[in-house]
Amino acid sequence: MMDKMDKLLPLLQLCDSNFPSGAFSHSFGFETYIFNGKIHNVETFRDALCVYIQTQLTYTDGLACRLTYDFLEEKSKEDVWRLNEMLAALCLARETREGTRMIGERMWKICREIYPFDIWNDYKKKRGYMYPALVFAIVCYYLEIPKETTVLSYLYTSVQALVQNAVRGIPLGQTDGQRLLVSVQPHLIKAVQKIHTLTEEELGAVAPGLEIAQMQHEQLSVRLFMS
Repeated sequence: MMDKMDKLLPLLQLCDSNFPSGAFSHSFGFETYIFNGKIHNVETFRDALCVYIQTQLTYTDGLACRLTYDFLEEKSKEDVWRLNEMLAALCLARETREGTRMIGERMWKICREIYPFDIWNDYKKKRGYMYPALVFAIVCYYLEIPKETTVLSYLYTSVQALVQNAVRGIPLGQTDGQRLLVSVQPHLIKAVQKIHTLTEEELGAVAPGLEIAQMQHEQLSVRLFMS
């Protein structure tokens, strides 16, 4: 029992909203919808968030997290770097691409400092772009966190950051934000189940409207978030 707790405590730290990854600075296109009035309350944000979970979070971030874990189990580090390059190419919106790079690099730097793994020297070949889902999967793999728990935790962490940013950006009440996190939990469970049926060929499916909103964000006259 204590052994399981010892392994889960680092995961709780990674998923803590206070973990300084920089995600609080990014809306990943949602601010465009807020600016245009398409997202303006709890209901409209919940609808948009559910679509995001079912599309981009499932087919890009979640699938990338699972594939990274798979490649590590297969001792195929080169496939991890190939996946990293694919994710950089799939991210068409400049701000979103830069935002994910900054979050990934920040997570990478912090995790190297706080987790004394022997593997860090093996990853000196890393490119300038580092996708957050890959960093999360790498750390959880070496912490011996189970694969399904890793993927679910990453999805929850991503949604939690967006909800916190919606509380500031729409704005919403703190209680509304917590209700939202409860209401989307069944969607996260379904997303994990879906992710474990997907293949690498299905990587990168997104909602076109959100991708366009991500591109439009840098043209907004007033912005609270960097992307």
